[in-house]
Amino acid sequence: MNLLLSGFSLILIVLTIEAKLIEKFSWKQTEFDWPNPEAKQKAIESGQYIVENNLPLGVERWQNKLFITVPRWKSGVAASLNYVDLNTEDKSPKLKPYPNWEAHNLPLAAAAGDMGTPLQDNSTVISPFRVQADACDRLWVLDTGVIDLLGDTKQIAPNAIIIFDLKTDKLIRRYELPKNQVKDESFLANIIVDSDRSECDKAYAYMPDLGAYTLIVYSFRDNHSYRIVHHYFHFDPLQGDFNVGGVNFQWTDGIFGMAIGPMNPDHSKDIYFHPLASTKEFKVSDHVLRNESYVTSKDAFFEFKLVGDRGMNGQSTAEVYDKETGVIFYTQINKDAIACWNVKRPYNPDTQGLVDSDSQTLIFPNDMKIDTEGNLWVLSDKMPTYIYKTLDMEKVNFRVFSGKIRDLIKGTNCEL
Repeated sequence: MNLLLSGFSLILIVLTIEAKLIEKFSWKQTEFDWPNPEAKQKAIESGQYIVENNLPLGVERWQNKLFITVPRWKSGVAASLNYVDLNTEDKSPKLKPYPNWEAHNLPLAAAAGDMGTPLQDNSTVISPFRVQADACDRLWVLDTGVIDLLGDTKQIAPNAIIIFDLKTDKLIRRYELPKNQVKDESFLANIIVDSDRSECDKAYAYMPDLGAYTLIVYSFRDNHSYRIVHHYFHFDPLQGDFNVGGVNFQWTDGIFGMAIGPMNPDHSKDIYFHPLASTKEFKVSDHVLRNESYVTSKDAFFEFKLVGDRGMNGQSTAEVYDKETGVIFYTQINKDAIACWNVKRPYNPDTQGLVDSDSQTLIFPNDMKIDTEGNLWVLSDKMPTYIYKTLDMEKVNFRVFSGKIRDLIKGTNCEL
């Protein structure tokens, strides 16, 4: 009887530590859905496609499409905004360029010459890092306009917000950020959109600038943006050392991860944020961020609040808020993990939960999103190895996971 109980206890222990995130897709190397074999061969021969230079980074889900970005860190990226069909049974599906191959035809962008010449096609997508689908079935793309970032860097077009209608795949708007809002050290790699289906024209986008330590706010209705500065946007000099997948490196990245929190009694929303090279979490009201004259003045300094600290090795690339459970999920890149926190609790290491951790499959969880069906999607990509060493193309390098949110938080400190 005792042996049976011991065996049963062992089974329970195994079940409790079993990974909750399910691997949906994985790739040794990125492959695209070319129009035909000749087009692929021509791209290889011309250097427009160098397979080992393509690194998936951003992820987003809308209906049966899973969007995946492939920024132009290096030359030879075939298409920087893509999707896979979630109905596929292929575990390593080919990436389909969005909205089409023509939008990724870099000669269109390169023909712009200096940045004072407009693009020939406003649908051209050059190099986005992250994207977001909003409540109004629009895909917001923050395009850096930069190619070969790790080599002979070229800014071939201004930083821009590109918005597509997901139901028609047609361009809605291209908004180029004013020159005075983008500095030489700027790096705009994330976009967070707050929209309501009943008031689509009143959407706002928040774009953290991790290089210049600023935040850019954009109003869709006004088609206008402005730049905010604050001390909390800077990196923590004591938290800039990283060890990921056997690679040691030092970063000074400022504000990067952002999440739109719950609605408050006064109908405001808390906007949570954190620098990448930091373990601290902050927040500010959206009512403050949307008041340009106030938030750009010194009077708004104390509107930004410290929420708490994630603790040692708690640096994070991304965070997302689930309004159904009141839980914020965030990456833990030094821990090869995904963690969570319930906004109704104090913010400290003791009140946070571990969703999943794996030193083989979750090496550098780079981006994550929550879909309308209560699923969390996570993309891991071994990015430090890609940047500082060389990826082994005979091994799996890129993975996409998903999991039901209520299952992920079950038994953790995030479950109330």
